Amino acid sequence: MSAGAPYRVERHPVFDVAGPQELGGFTFDDRPLVGRRAEALSSALLGNGVVVLGRHRRDGAPQGIFCADGQCAQCQVVVDGVAVKACLTPLRPGMAVRSLSSDPELPPDDAALPPPGPTPELVTDVLVVGGGPAGLTAAVELADHGVDVTLCDDKATLGGKLSLQTHNFFGSVGDCYAGTRGCEIGLRLEREVRGRPAVRVWTRSPAVGVFDGGSVGVVHDGRFTRVRPRALLVATGAREKALAFPGSELPGVYGAGAFQTLVNRDRVKPSRRLLVVGGGNVGLIVAYQALQAGIDVAALVELLPECGGYKVHRDKILRLGVPVLTSHTVVRAVGTERVERVVVARVDAGGRPIAGSERAFDVDTVLLAVGLSPVDDLYAEARRTGLRAYSAGDAHTIAEASVAMFSGRIVAREILRDLGQEVEVPSTWVARREEMSRRPGPALEPYPVPAPVGVYPILRCEQEIPCDPCTEVCPRKSLVIPEGTIVGRPRLVGECVGCLRCLAVCPGLAITLVDHRGDRAGLRAKVTVPWEMPEEWLRAGERVLTTGREGEPVGEGTVVRVLRGKALNRRQLVVLDVPAPLADLVAGIRYREPDAGALPGALPPVLERDVIVCRCERVSRAEVRAFLTATGTHDLNAVKAALRCGMGPCGGRTCTEEILRLFRDLGVDPRTVTPPVRRPFTQEVPVCAFLGAGDRGTGA
Repeated sequence: MSAGAPYRVERHPVFDVAGPQELGGFTFDDRPLVGRRAEALSSALLGNGVVVLGRHRRDGAPQGIFCADGQCAQCQVVVDGVAVKACLTPLRPGMAVRSLSSDPELPPDDAALPPPGPTPELVTDVLVVGGGPAGLTAAVELADHGVDVTLCDDKATLGGKLSLQTHNFFGSVGDCYAGTRGCEIGLRLEREVRGRPAVRVWTRSPAVGVFDGGSVGVVHDGRFTRVRPRALLVATGAREKALAFPGSELPGVYGAGAFQTLVNRDRVKPSRRLLVVGGGNVGLIVAYQALQAGIDVAALVELLPECGGYKVHRDKILRLGVPVLTSHTVVRAVGTERVERVVVARVDAGGRPIAGSERAFDVDTVLLAVGLSPVDDLYAEARRTGLRAYSAGDAHTIAEASVAMFSGRIVAREILRDLGQEVEVPSTWVARREEMSRRPGPALEPYPVPAPVGVYPILRCEQEIPCDPCTEVCPRKSLVIPEGTIVGRPRLVGECVGCLRCLAVCPGLAITLVDHRGDRAGLRAKVTVPWEMPEEWLRAGERVLTTGREGEPVGEGTVVRVLRGKALNRRQLVVLDVPAPLADLVAGIRYREPDAGALPGALPPVLERDVIVCRCERVSRAEVRAFLTATGTHDLNAVKAALRCGMGPCGGRTCTEEILRLFRDLGVDPRTVTPPVRRPFTQEVPVCAFLGAGDRGTGA
């Protein structure tokens, strides 16, 4: 793969992207391509600029990835004659990949198959499904109490979504590694698990079903294996919610987690310019991460009047020049083969677009960060069959990763107790989990600037959120939060020595250091601000526009120097020379001018026939509404039988919530709607896995 590859992240302020890569050639519809050996096939394709992976059989519409996590079916391709999900299939050199629309040659129905072999079985004390923060911490706790643990995960590496996070985590330093980058926390937890001989780790081994008799089906080493645990812990995380609007199924409309997987895990650069939908922590963080990867962010839109994520995350992107449009929604995405333009509009108090308020942005990508749903299918099946089952992390309650770590530890103690061990769940654990689960409080007035001294920090933590790293690293213990809690704003109560440690560790980049000691005349001051963007964006001697706490222009400053070093953990500290009267106001540096968008011109009306609800079967909102109105049914199974919603490979994961919204629109309480009957398997299992021949064509 040559230097300067346009679809790869080649420089990043946090991740190492340089160095030799083991490459492998493959073909896509007879076109020779080169990818990185063992990376997800979907990433290899997008890394070559392939955005359209196929065309839908119903109307020929282009298909592209959406979740990159195996939860949908947008990335289906045919590998060596076998239909697979590209996001779950590792690249092997020599693969012959074809789009589903290219009429691939499939094996004949009477193709020779190996004779069935015996089904492998494993007996274990506890089966933990999911290698994210909850599953990993639970496995460690169980192993430390002498329990035989089997941990399985469908990915090649452990860590779950932690491996996708470039930011320093909030929470408690002593309890959940606060102040450390999420990707590094994932590696720490993986090392802890692999250091426990009592934990049997199975990667690329999805759990696919729970069956009567107390067994769990796991596809391990390409073979269906029956695991018989005394207890099952489901820590499978969450799946992203979809949002239906005209054009929402176009290639280039991704879930935010899919974008993180492409960029932060596989170093793919699938976009040049994007727009983010959703102002929770996920949306705010992914907008920031896009900028880190060198991708422009046109804007972030949020339906509610205020963003639901931490204000420090919002302020970070505002200071860089990304507009945050609250009380706005997406009206439509426009494009032929992929997204080319997106139209947004202001909404009224009922969330309805206001005619005449539309603005258009030329982008090639729309990132959806509109919420998460627990992946709890296995847990529900286990409860139905009577297996002793527990859930933890996002599979139980959607929350931050720091909460998931505590959730794993606490549930592990509950399992130990139910297995007959005399253990307690420490009340301090429960209290800390509840603290870290609290939603951010309202934005408060900034603290007053300290009385004039030579050097002092400006603390812009304006919400009470669980976070204590700055208080832990201060050598004079001059930063404090209310005693007995980690939920509170830090205050300066003692002398500041200008050591910069608080700036280096603050997860919200919410602290700057003002230094008046270098100018006796009092005309100029030095302000040090944290910086996590690409190094080439700033040079010593450069004039820059400084911004305030919410991105408002403050004035010009000069870059004196950029501090880097191992102790800063990939963060840079930029020392600026600014007019002394402005020093206390400077919170950041503007990278780009905010884009107000353009008038979209004449727009066609938004018609429900243009809104695809079921991606797998391409069923429109108009079709579903007409059926519900005509039949008066309150049963999702009837919708499935009549319209095929939920019949596709995703099993209804992306369309069920959209259909429930339609029930609500028609005055039907979703709680009275009969849910769909679940499939025996929670995801596809190749027939060869039951025959002992492995998953042919997928690298298993």
